This record gives sequence, C-alpha cells and structure tokens, in this order.
Amino acid sequence: MPQRAIPAVFMRGGTSKAIMFHARDLPKDRAQWDAIFMAALGTPDPYGRQLNGMGGGVSSLSKICVLAPSARDDADIDYTFAQVLIREARVDWKGNCGNMSAAVGPFAVDEGLVRAEGESATVRIYNTNTKKIIHNSFELEGGKAKVAGDLGIPGVGGTGAPVRLDFVQPGGATTGRLLPSGQVVDVLEVPGFGRIEASLVDAANAAAFIRARDIGLTGRELPEELEARPEILALLDAIRLQASIRMGIAPDLAAARAISSVPFIGFVSPPAAAPTLTGESIAASEIDLAARIISSGQPHRALPLTGSLCTAVAARIAGTLVAECVGAGTGPIRIGMPSGVLTVGADVAQEGGEWVARAGSFYRTARRLFDGRVWIPG
Repeated sequence: MPQRAIPAVFMRGGTSKAIMFHARDLPKDRAQWDAIFMAALGTPDPYGRQLNGMGGGVSSLSKICVLAPSARDDADIDYTFAQVLIREARVDWKGNCGNMSAAVGPFAVDEGLVRAEGESATVRIYNTNTKKIIHNSFELEGGKAKVAGDLGIPGVGGTGAPVRLDFVQPGGATTGRLLPSGQVVDVLEVPGFGRIEASLVDAANAAAFIRARDIGLTGRELPEELEARPEILALLDAIRLQASIRMGIAPDLAAARAISSVPFIGFVSPPAAAPTLTGESIAASEIDLAARIISSGQPHRALPLTGSLCTAVAARIAGTLVAECVGAGTGPIRIGMPSGVLTVGADVAQEGGEWVARAGSFYRTARRLFDGRVWIPG
C-alpha cells in the first residue's frame, strides 16, 4: 500500500512534544483524522514504544495540534488538541494541552498565520476542546518567534526564550463549572477501597485531588516508584473514574473509561524535602505544596501545565484539600514535582458567593524541531 505525505511541523512546547498540522492540509471530514493521527504517531503499539511512528511511548510525547485562522473576534488562531493513546487505537479530544499551547503562538507567527512586527507578539488562541481563550506572548527576532534565551524550565534540558501563557477565565473548561459538584470536598465511594475525600476542580482541565497520605503515600514519590506499584495506579484510576461521574464528565463507568484525558487524578501533600529526577533535592522551604499527577494512566515526569494551573487554582479555593496543604495566602503557588519546582500565578476570588477563576499564568519555552512531511500508510 503506497504512503501519502502530509505537511507538518514537529515542535516542543514546555515539557511536551507534538506534531503540528495546518487544518487546511487535513481532510475536511474530521472522521478521518483519528486514523491519520494514530498512524503518524505509531498507535496502537502493544509494546508501548510507538516505534512505527513519531510518538515517544509516553503521553507527553503522543500529541497532535491542529491550527487554523480563527473567525472569532477575540482570537487569532483556532487550536484543536488531540491526545493519542499509545497501546489503544483511540484518540481523546476532551482536554487541552497547556504545554503545547506555548508552541501555538510561535507556530502561528512562523507559519504566517498571524502577522507580527516589532520586538514582541501576543497571539490570541481559541482552544476548541475547552472553548477557552489563551493569550500567548513572546519575543520576536527577525520577524520570527525568538528561540534562544535564558529561561530554564523543570523537565527540559537547556534554556530558551520565555513564552508567557495567560489562560483567560479558565474555570469550567471541561464541565462548565469551576466546582462541578458545587462542593470544595466530595466523598467518593471507590469499589474495593471504600470512602475517600477528594476535591474536584475544573480550571483549564478538570482534575480530582486527593491527599497522598489517604492512599498510603508520602507525596514525594518519583514516577518510577509509582510505576513499580501497579496497585496504586489502579487505585488512582478507580478514584478518577468515580470523580469523572461525580463531575458530570461521564454518565457511567464505561463512559468514564473511554475518556482518558480528563479528569486528571493528582495527590497532594504539604511542603517537605523531596528528590527530583535529576538526583538533586527540593527543600521544603522552596515549595508551597507537593503534587503528583497521573494522566492517561501514566505518572507525569513534569506536571501537565493545565493540571498545574488547576492545582494552583484549587490552592486558592478555601476548604479544598489542595488549599489545606498550602494554608492562607496570596501570590503565585510554587508546586514541587518530580522535575523540580513550577511556579503558577492564579487569580481566584469569590463573586456573588461563588468561587471564580479569573486567570492563570505561566512561563514556558518552545522550539521548532523540524518541518517537512509526515508519511501516512494509504
């Protein structure tokens, strides 16, 4: 069977990598997209390595972004994100990737989708998955997105030019409500485990947070330790499924299992000294809380950006299990994670008796790795 070529760009955004497509280069019938994306990344792969495609065998490297000019007055670019599963022949469209959002603005300018002049640019992005606006600001050099710079981010070797991401009104991205159940703490019934408290929060992407100690963990575990304990990953997924139903994301367990990207499941703990993947240690004084997040069944080496934003927002909602770790305060939240410390700005307030997430902000780096054509069988 002959192969066909589709123009594409491969980019890193934050701690993720994705194939970037122009919507104009894909079939108008979106029903054909799943098969194209799975073939491009090498899914399904029972060996979990995606060697027959461009995926990297972990969820942060099995991603697709589709970009097009936006017809909206408040956006320049429409950005559609696809999380391609690794072992299963499935593409999940429910959530957004915050890390790859950092690559969207530079891609749009470098590809001529957005005209930019001067020393900097701000690209207004409409994420079609979550129906939310993201502002992406970065420096220019020679009319293109600047790449070289001094910003280092945990989980990425080297440094780069800063890319600022401002998520506008991120609450309710998945469910339509910042607190989908209306509660700051819910009690979930988990088969085979029993009752467990969880804070169910939806900002940028929906997430369920539990205390590390409630499942016998310290909150300092590295990904390899969690991967070596399949019973813990199975428990976390069972909690996630119950959270999905309680949040209204899925009507039942079968539907919840079919939606792998949201909600994230995370466990949190108060500040404590902890090791990192580099072999260095984080001091308790350097963080406001520790968090570990699982998405698509895999422990993250560096937290997903939308999950980090949701964590920071939850930390500013009084009464949540995340806020319990942090205590009262204002200003950015320093989250300890396996790759280091991530600082997140979260503007959260009570308006009319309800909690509202006004904005969340980060700095990331991004880089074009190559461009050309992706070959698809058939």
